[in-house]
Amino acid sequence: MTPYAEKMQKTIDNLTADYATIRAGRANPHIVDKIKVDYYGSPTNLQSVANVSVPEARTLMITPWEASMVKVIEKAILGSDLGITPNNDGKSVILNFPELTEERRKELAKDIKKKGEEAKVAIRNTRRDANDAVKKQSKAGEISEDELADQEDEIQKTTDKFIAEVDKLVDSKTKEIMTV
Repeated sequence: MTPYAEKMQKTIDNLTADYATIRAGRANPHIVDKIKVDYYGSPTNLQSVANVSVPEARTLMITPWEASMVKVIEKAILGSDLGITPNNDGKSVILNFPELTEERRKELAKDIKKKGEEAKVAIRNTRRDANDAVKKQSKAGEISEDELADQEDEIQKTTDKFIAEVDKLVDSKTKEIMTV
């Protein structure tokens, strides 16, 4: 795989990870992936200081390994963009996810589409960089005009493949959100 195809694949991987954090009416442990807690003065991933489980379809339970972390985790969740107020029972933090309203589903669908467009832009930027690199090789006399055309064609095919993958991800996540 060329370095440019690897960059495009990383864009797809990032989009997939982003989509995992978008909730679809069900509790998903990946929703808290990006939340950092203050663990003895250093920002640490929530999963590194607590166990995240799903006891019921709409409930996420975060049980820290140290009881003193309950308040810190609660504070981190309140400061995040989850939009859910945590409850605590002294030993663990509980997040109850409300049923998604039609309006919220449409909002999430727009957000999904926006993230998909951003991924496409990143892929197209990578294509531009790849094309610039082969044009430089051509100007320097390292490759012939035919090789230049072949490589540009290959770059376009790779780009099309990754753009189609983004479209597929956007469609499947939108369907998931709209049919919960």
